[in-house]
Amino acid sequence: MSPWLLGFVVFTAVPMLASLWLSFTDWDSFSTPTFVGLANYTQLFTEDPLFWPALRHTLYFAVASVPLSLLIALALANLLSRPMPGARFFRTVVYLPALVPLVASAMIFRWLLAPETGPVNGFLSWFGIDGPAWLLDEDWVIPAIVLLSLWQVGAGTILLIAALQSVPPELYEAARLDGAGGTQRFWRISVPLVTPVLFFNLITGMIAAFQVFSQVYVLTDGKSGPSNASLMLVPYVYDNAFRFYHMGYASALAWVLFLIIMIFSAGILRSSRAWVFYESEVRS
Repeated sequence: MSPWLLGFVVFTAVPMLASLWLSFTDWDSFSTPTFVGLANYTQLFTEDPLFWPALRHTLYFAVASVPLSLLIALALANLLSRPMPGARFFRTVVYLPALVPLVASAMIFRWLLAPETGPVNGFLSWFGIDGPAWLLDEDWVIPAIVLLSLWQVGAGTILLIAALQSVPPELYEAARLDGAGGTQRFWRISVPLVTPVLFFNLITGMIAAFQVFSQVYVLTDGKSGPSNASLMLVPYVYDNAFRFYHMGYASALAWVLFLIIMIFSAGILRSSRAWVFYESEVRS
C-alpha cells in the first residue's frame, strides 16, 4: 500500500465512515453509542429550531461573499497585472492579508467595527453617516463577516494576475487594430481566457464559505451573534459536538452540510461547460 493511500485510509476514509455511523447513533462522547436510526436526521429537519436559521445564514454569507470576492479579485488583478511603477510592492500589499491568521484578522475587525470607537464608524461619521452597531446588530452582523472575508482576496488575486499575464499579447494587439476599446478587450479577451482560474476560485471559495468557522466564532465570542443572527452550520456542528456533547447529532449535521456542498459543487461543475474556456479545447 502506497503512503498516500495509507494516509487517505487512516486520516480520511475511516473518520468519514465513523462519522457516518455515528450520525445514526445517540452518543455523548463517553458512553457506548446507541443506534437510533434516522432519528437525528428527522430531528434536524423537523424539530430543531436552529438548523434552518443556521442554513439560511450560511447561504446568505456564501451568496454575498463569494461573488464579491471574485469581482474584487478580478478588478485588482486587472489593475495590478499591467506594467506600472511599484507593481510588485502593491501586489505584495494585496497578498499580505491572506498570510495573516484568520483569528488575528477577526480580532482586528472586532476593533475596526466597534460601534462607538471603531475606525470604520469614525470614517462614516466624517460624511454624516451614523454607522451601525455591526456585530451587535442582527441586520449587520453577517455583512460584517462578509467584510472580513473580502479582506483576504489576495490569494485569488495573485492567481488571476498570473492568468492575465499569460494571455498572448498578440490577441490584444489584433483587437486593438480592429478598433476594440479597453473595456471590450477586457470582457472579450481577458475574462474568457481566465475563466479556468475564476472557476477554481469559485469552487474553493464556495466550499470555504460553507465551512466558515473561525471568523464567526471570534467576531461573536462563540455566541452566534445577537438572537443567533450569525449562527452558521459549522459553528453549530462544533457546539453540538464539543459543547453539548451530542456527537451523533453533530455527525448528522456534518453529513447534511457535506451533501449541500456536494450539490452546489455539482451544479457549478455542470454550469462550467457553458462559461469556462479552455484554450486546449479550441486547439484540438
